[in-house]
Amino acid sequence: MFDFDFQAIMSAAIPVLIEVVLIIVGYLIVRAVGASVITRIFKTVSEKRNIHPGRIKTLKNLVHSIFTYVLLFVFVLVFLGAFGVEIMPILAGAGVVGLAVAFGAQGLVSDIVTGFFLLIEKQIDAEDYVTVAGLDGIVEEVGLRTTRIRGFDGTLHFIPNRDITSVSNHSRGNMEAFIDIGISFNENINEAITVLQKATKELYEQDENIVEEPYVLGVSSFDEYDMKIRILTYTTNMNQWAVERKLRQVCKEALEEADIQIPVPKQVYVEEKQS
Repeated sequence: MFDFDFQAIMSAAIPVLIEVVLIIVGYLIVRAVGASVITRIFKTVSEKRNIHPGRIKTLKNLVHSIFTYVLLFVFVLVFLGAFGVEIMPILAGAGVVGLAVAFGAQGLVSDIVTGFFLLIEKQIDAEDYVTVAGLDGIVEEVGLRTTRIRGFDGTLHFIPNRDITSVSNHSRGNMEAFIDIGISFNENINEAITVLQKATKELYEQDENIVEEPYVLGVSSFDEYDMKIRILTYTTNMNQWAVERKLRQVCKEALEEADIQIPVPKQVYVEEKQS
């Protein structure tokens, strides 16, 4: 007859349960402390070396991801070891599986290699405005396998790094802002240019995002209803659209104040009356 020795089972199980609890608690503590240390390290580096915030965010996310994966792998091995599972065969098997995956998943290897060079060469960082793989948007995260880009309509794009064959980074240096203002053919061009130059200069003195005084280039084109006067300036990064909106507003107000007409298309209807 089967002899169930509850006391013996409990005597053997309790040390294992205590070890498992200690392993889990240790994992949680190390994960929290590690995340805090990584955050403090990158904060200190950012303050001392004046590195761009986007670059700091990119590297911090990458280091945190690597730390999390390595810690999880170690936790699984230690957890299995607590139940008497041999760890060395698992490590050897992981090496063989990893080699097989490397040969079979060439796309994954290409993603990692491309992601590595994207990070090393500093082609893109978090919060950069870029054009990659035919998509425009703001970089949220650069990983070793995928890059996440938030489109201007709110769509989050996950782009495999192997699809990034070229990068257009619009966030390096000052950006160009220009607008075209239409005035009537009957207006005096020199007077209009003087009014616009004065108005845009006042905006330049008030807006710190404009890094170069706007310059009224002159007439850029003739349209069906008006002639276009082009205004050009340079702004701090990612503020070119806001500056263009402000330029349009102050130019319209200045022209109206100077009684310079901004033409609008008009339609004339002719009605023939039968006698």
